[in-house]
Amino acid sequence: MNDRVARSDGRKDWSTWPRYDAAVLGLRNYWYPATWSWKVRSKPVPITLLGERLVFIRDHGRVYALHDRCAHRGVPLSLRAGSLGQRGCARPEFPGTISCGYHGWTYELATGTLVAALTDGPDSPICGKVRIRTYPVEERIGIVWVYIGDLDPPPVEADIPEELLTRPHTKGGRISIREGNWRYAAENGFDEAHPRYLHRNSAWLMRQQIPGWTRSGVKMLEDGPWLAYYATEVHRQSDYPGLGKWQPQRWWKQKGRGGARVAIRLPCALRVNQFDFAIYSWFMPQDVHHHRYMQLAVKFTSGLPGWLFRARYWTYIRWLNQVLFTNQDEVMIKGMDAPPERLFRPDLSLVAWRKLCEGARGGEAPPPDTDERDLATLTNNYSTPI
Repeated sequence: MNDRVARSDGRKDWSTWPRYDAAVLGLRNYWYPATWSWKVRSKPVPITLLGERLVFIRDHGRVYALHDRCAHRGVPLSLRAGSLGQRGCARPEFPGTISCGYHGWTYELATGTLVAALTDGPDSPICGKVRIRTYPVEERIGIVWVYIGDLDPPPVEADIPEELLTRPHTKGGRISIREGNWRYAAENGFDEAHPRYLHRNSAWLMRQQIPGWTRSGVKMLEDGPWLAYYATEVHRQSDYPGLGKWQPQRWWKQKGRGGARVAIRLPCALRVNQFDFAIYSWFMPQDVHHHRYMQLAVKFTSGLPGWLFRARYWTYIRWLNQVLFTNQDEVMIKGMDAPPERLFRPDLSLVAWRKLCEGARGGEAPPPDTDERDLATLTNNYSTPI
């Protein structure tokens, strides 16, 4: 048998990580960043998160979130028929309420209780006997956060990176809906190896000569619940037996770093330290095959330096990084079909992330840290599926 041909079909499922395997629609009992605060006004805003249809609406300055389904016939509360056959969102008939655009069933925003069935008259006997689900909502750093879960919610600050709450900063952001399960997207963000090949010729890295390969470890960082990988070896060009040297070294490119700059935390947040700013991303499940992708470019400064960063963001950072660079990832994510899979040494970071998810809120105690035994499992016995 050719030594270059794998002798194993690889892992056939994700049963090693049962909670992660079951989290097709995400990890519950966390706060998720739903949308920008400025987008939620008196007209309902429909958003799907973790497979649940939500409708957001602002009343007297406060944002509310309810299940986007009228209990009568299942019509979305965010929907009404507009003029000339156009679709639009129904405005509230009364303060503190939302009305279904089909028959006028009207619900109290704070409790989800049916307080009027307009087309049955003011004495409708069904009032007070029907209720739809409401969701805890908070606003921080210009973002609407919603809690989706079955446990009592912790303070929203528990699920927001602390530095975004405590340090002055300037940011630009983008939200998009992308193909692929959220787990593929989160793993892609924390995948150590793929940037060295997939992104090596991207416009974002046109002036940077990134390492060809590294050896790394993983650890929990001191600044909160972040899991990071860090390089223990950095190799820029190597001789591959029987093939030649890779990767080509370009004289016009600056030598990139191989240190720990990427970190991930529950439920689905990624932080990548760039040159003089940071990229924060959330990979939020929408349904089985799509995720809601929120990206922030953040510079911890204010005043004139903040305005200068904002100009940089709209001039090139948004387009080169948040669009072109991540579009390369999207192509791979939406084409991914795993498991089955066959892991290799750089996937130690993915194993650590999956183990971290096993200890997500509402489950058992967190698993032990990833150690050398995990690395050995990935590399030693190629005749046994891992």
